[in-house]
Amino acid sequence: MLLYIFRRLLNVVVMLLVVATITFGIFFLVPVLQHTDPVMRYVGKNANPVAIAGIKVKLGLDKPIYEQFWLYLKGLVAGRTYANGNDVINCPAPCFGISTATQTPVWGQLTGDFPVTGLLAAGAAVIWLVLGVGTGVVSALRKRTAIDRITMVTALAGVSLPIYFTGLASSALVVYNLGWLPATNPATTLTSDPVGWFQGMLLPWITLAFLFAATYARLTRATMLDVMGEDYIRTARAKGLPERTVIGKHAMRSTLTPIMTVFGMDLGGLLGGAILTETVFNLHGLGYDALNGITKNDLPMIMGVTLFAAFFIVMANLIVDLLYAVVDPRVRLA
Repeated sequence: MLLYIFRRLLNVVVMLLVVATITFGIFFLVPVLQHTDPVMRYVGKNANPVAIAGIKVKLGLDKPIYEQFWLYLKGLVAGRTYANGNDVINCPAPCFGISTATQTPVWGQLTGDFPVTGLLAAGAAVIWLVLGVGTGVVSALRKRTAIDRITMVTALAGVSLPIYFTGLASSALVVYNLGWLPATNPATTLTSDPVGWFQGMLLPWITLAFLFAATYARLTRATMLDVMGEDYIRTARAKGLPERTVIGKHAMRSTLTPIMTVFGMDLGGLLGGAILTETVFNLHGLGYDALNGITKNDLPMIMGVTLFAAFFIVMANLIVDLLYAVVDPRVRLA
């Protein structure tokens, strides 16, 4: 088991190194393709040569590319200091660079906005996992009935409708027409106003969960139908075991294996920023930072969000691999 964990951790380090290399390459490739100087993003188009030279020295852009790449990797582990005379910017580890829009370390902005994305993803994950899996199981056990058809049609609608449509439609109906819930206020936090924060987050949770719950319902139903036809299920029933034991202990264990894989990937991706959901409901999380970075052509911010998202996706894969090893010991030998 320890050897299995070590191999997976080594894969995580290699993958993050590859992502860091690619994002660093993009930082230099995009300005070359656009025939622009990356320094101009910091000083503006009308800056004088003295200011441009000073920014290059302060950010280390006057050094060769290989040295900049080494400083970039070193900064991810040990942090970095950008200095030019008395003008000093301390960028703690992991240092993703200095934002061209705010002139502050990207890491500080990402860590400040991550709780919004983390709470959004966590709340939606609980809803979609409970509703999606529960609905899929009921639909499989009541196949070809009215319940099965209604749930599958609803799931098909959830998969087909884009989240910016369901988000805007639900917000217009629930918030502005019916007045059941207040509009999301980015200034309201969990510590300052727990009740107001929960009410404001409820609609984004449900909207985001509706998309994923539909996918999980369809996946659970299909997997459950295959599992219920297996020989060991018929053997368990032939032994006289109660139906709830057959379903809960035997069928669900095999059904949850593919769901666990998809759940790890979905949750890891959402922790990197739910761009559409955060944009629709005006939530200032990592998705909001990514959109701002793209809109303002803030390459360090885009690089930071990319690495941040890659870290959570890789860690989600690692956790799923470890859970596989716990559920099925044969995986440890793979």
